Amino acid sequence: MTEWKNTADIVVIGGGIIGVSTAYYLALNGMKNIVLIEKGTICGGSTGRCGAGIRAQWGTEMNCRLGIAALDIFEQLDQELGMSVGLNQGGYLLVAYNEKELETLRKGMELQNSLGIKSRQINLQEAREICPGLAAEDAVGFFFHGRDGHADPFLTTFAYLEAAKRLGVVCHRHTTCTGILVENNEVRGVETDRGTIHAPVVINCAGAYAQFIARMAGIEIPNWAERHEIMITEPVAPGVCPCMLMSFSGNYYIQQRPHGSIICGMSPAGHPEDFENRSTWQFIEEMSKTLVRLLPRTKGIRIARQWSGLYDMTPDAQPIIGETDVKNFYHSTGYSGHGFMLAPVAGKILAQHIAGKTPDIDFSMLDYRRFARGEHIRESNVV
Repeated sequence: MTEWKNTADIVVIGGGIIGVSTAYYLALNGMKNIVLIEKGTICGGSTGRCGAGIRAQWGTEMNCRLGIAALDIFEQLDQELGMSVGLNQGGYLLVAYNEKELETLRKGMELQNSLGIKSRQINLQEAREICPGLAAEDAVGFFFHGRDGHADPFLTTFAYLEAAKRLGVVCHRHTTCTGILVENNEVRGVETDRGTIHAPVVINCAGAYAQFIARMAGIEIPNWAERHEIMITEPVAPGVCPCMLMSFSGNYYIQQRPHGSIICGMSPAGHPEDFENRSTWQFIEEMSKTLVRLLPRTKGIRIARQWSGLYDMTPDAQPIIGETDVKNFYHSTGYSGHGFMLAPVAGKILAQHIAGKTPDIDFSMLDYRRFARGEHIRESNVV
């Protein structure tokens, strides 16, 4: 077991991809004595349960810049971290089912193109060349970006963790944060079920539980947890769904893993707050119908497993990154289902800021106070 120390320079709360990547980039930027605490196991929460998509097709300039920067990092992560992250760039194929959605996606594509993202509108024939057997005759349009794709959330998180440990980051698993130490409106450390760690900087990367961590420091953020179900089939021949097939109005995402299994999921009706990682037969029934309707070749494929995970939602489905009203207490949370794909750049820019450097991307608009000001970010390309 890792030796326990009662002091650190920085404590990161949360052992998902956001927390682990942030710890890595802090160390890479020369920060010392970094401790990461995780109440369970590394990658045991939302990260290990996600669909692991990666895309640059967004509808706001901020998200486009974050998305393409994350792709840039993903494409060289194997070499940088010294381990494979399971990157598969089969592209994202977005499907529109009505004229309003088509126009929204077209405007998004124009914005993406203006920022150097080479997304494009394609017809059904081209869509079928990318995704053989696609049956989407009721769709009105398709958009594709070939650099999008997916990676392995476990491989990516553990690659970051091992690289962080080589740079001196200490990780304590099965360590629950029970309090945030604050004096004179400055953070002083954390209390845990294993003891106190005094530290002048604390970063809240607790995902679906970040609002409870924030409250320990007297900070209120309007986040909530939302349960999303997902399932995986038995392995089948490659080429059934080489891309990430996704529709916002159609409420689905589907991808085929390199070993042949097909992963697919959808958002819950009504988007209720829910902290239970339970599974339902209703999801299996509805998702299976959608899968076979879109990809008739999947009829008869057996479902191997189903599970669920928690999205850390915010009112505008956009992340919260930055310092709070408690000095040196930071948030990096609220990714609303996009934490895995944005983690490389999110960890990097927050670490740059804390290290006193100018971040590659100005993330000031992601300040949590925007909700009190009524300045919600309007992003169309979210489920």
